[in-house]
Amino acid sequence: MDWNDFRLILAISRTGSLKGAAKELGNDHSTIFRWLNGLEARFRVQLFERNGGVYVPTDAGDRMLLAAERMEAEALALDRDIAGRDARLSGNLRITCSESLAYRILNDLLAGFRSRHEGITVELLVDNRQLDLLRREADIAIRATRPVEGDLFGRQIAETAWALYASPRYLADRDRFIGGSFEGHRFIGWDTSAVAAAAKWLTETVPNDRIVYRSSSLINQMMAVKAGIGMALLPCYLGDPETDIESIAVPEAALTRELWLITHRDLRNTARVRAFFDVVGQALTARRQLLEGRSRNRAAL
Repeated sequence: MDWNDFRLILAISRTGSLKGAAKELGNDHSTIFRWLNGLEARFRVQLFERNGGVYVPTDAGDRMLLAAERMEAEALALDRDIAGRDARLSGNLRITCSESLAYRILNDLLAGFRSRHEGITVELLVDNRQLDLLRREADIAIRATRPVEGDLFGRQIAETAWALYASPRYLADRDRFIGGSFEGHRFIGWDTSAVAAAAKWLTETVPNDRIVYRSSSLINQMMAVKAGIGMALLPCYLGDPETDIESIAVPEAALTRELWLITHRDLRNTARVRAFFDVVGQALTARRQLLEGRSRNRAAL
């Protein structure tokens, strides 16, 4: 058997469709369809049940999937082991972080990192999802969550605070006091499928009829605040530097999160990973006041 056959089984199983597998493997749908049919014909067994376009592994498919996962795990472990021995301050470094952190802070930090280590090429994956460091989807993650997987290594940088923000235009004809019923106020929220802690807080705290605008992007939510559509819950590092919006309440304690630099344990001694932890970790720590919501005077709130 060819390793690519196992990659096909992994891709179809993980995405549940030929279209998803084609995207993951960089092929078109028809190629994946022929590839799977040829594999099943060769073994004279059906590997997937087709239920309304959703592909579910059969018993034979599950058996092949288990083998494929073991092979992938060994290949990834070997890849990390070799990369972990790399003492060169050169090569590619894949970083992942949220959209808001990339927008507000990270580009300045990466400019400083590149000026010190010009041989390292940085690839920034801006994604609010948690990419899988175990599968080398990224080398380093900057996350607002403590690493729980035993194979991950992390360093806590700071805490991140969240508060409600509004524009002077919005507040011009409204009471600044936010009552328990939020009478007379409008809110900007997340899309209904969001699972972020801030989205959950809004759902549990603010009546649904008070949320008049939704967006999956925090940057877009901030721009909606500037436009006067309503108030939004934003990380303080995103909202505080803006001069045309203001926080109308102290940071919401329940939404405070830890900010971590995270990598796989096998990669922590790689020269370029160590350099990133040192340079960017120190630069993030220097911005702790901004991250923790202490850069703006809130004495009047």
